[in-house]
Amino acid sequence: MSAILAEHLSKFYPVAVKDPGIKGTAQHFFRRTYRNIQAVQDISFQIEPGEVVGFLGANGAGKTTTLKMLTGLIHPSAGKINVAGYIPFQRKSGFLKKITLVMGQKQQLIWDLPAMDSLRINAAVYGISDRDFRHQVGELSEMLSLDGKLTQPVRKLSLGERMKAELLAALVHQPQVLFLDEPTLGLDVNAQVSVREFLREYNQRYQATVLLTSHYMADITALCQRVLVIHQGQLIYDGSLEGLVDRFAPCREVEVELAQVYSNDWLSKFGDIETADGRMVKFLVPQEALTRTVAKILSELEVVDLAVTEPPIEEVIGRVLRSGAVA
Repeated sequence: MSAILAEHLSKFYPVAVKDPGIKGTAQHFFRRTYRNIQAVQDISFQIEPGEVVGFLGANGAGKTTTLKMLTGLIHPSAGKINVAGYIPFQRKSGFLKKITLVMGQKQQLIWDLPAMDSLRINAAVYGISDRDFRHQVGELSEMLSLDGKLTQPVRKLSLGERMKAELLAALVHQPQVLFLDEPTLGLDVNAQVSVREFLREYNQRYQATVLLTSHYMADITALCQRVLVIHQGQLIYDGSLEGLVDRFAPCREVEVELAQVYSNDWLSKFGDIETADGRMVKFLVPQEALTRTVAKILSELEVVDLAVTEPPIEEVIGRVLRSGAVA
């Protein structure tokens, strides 16, 4: 059985429409008219147990709305959802014990109390025994390098330490399905790496299913082999990260250092010239012609050095999110 199943999922919000001026205000007061804002439109996907899947989209694309429907915070307008064997919006206790939602811009720890006090509250809410609580906190705090930090007031922890403590609080009941919304938001590079390593280890140790949204592409490339891309409420891609790059960036960059300067007219027969600065030339070459083109460059030009690179993943994803198309 799939850990997460969404079928033809949609969410729209009725928004009151008001004309300007006094007349519009009076009409709005006595007889309101509404229009529907479509936040999510007919999306379907399924995620298997143990998968780590990236959920990508520009601001306002519908990512957080989808996460809220999957976690039962809001009711879908249409479609079906099943998470860990439950219908989320029914909010059954068994369902709540199997999932967790971490939002990088929200906190659940009590600011002026030690993190351990908040953890004990969470343990009581989830009905965790003292023995299991000590075991879970000990194991997770070791994985997160939080030993000695949980007895300090939360306000005295660094931002990275607070985020780690938030993760610990969200995972103390050992959920099977993790919904992570920008878990590394605002963290420095070292803290981001630490959180990524923890999530990778947690997934491997507990075989937890993870749906991750992030604007940091390093989070996605480090953790996710599969990505979902949403644009204006519609799911426009579901597949591997490599497949997305191949479909939207079918060309490779061939950077060549030459022994002498050649004219652009002569160089253009080897491919589209992206840049040419003296003896340094960068060609844009279709992937299917890459081997043939490189062989031709090496045989017909005096080459000092040659390198083939893919476009940066951030650039590829940026193009997808801006255009809303992957064809």
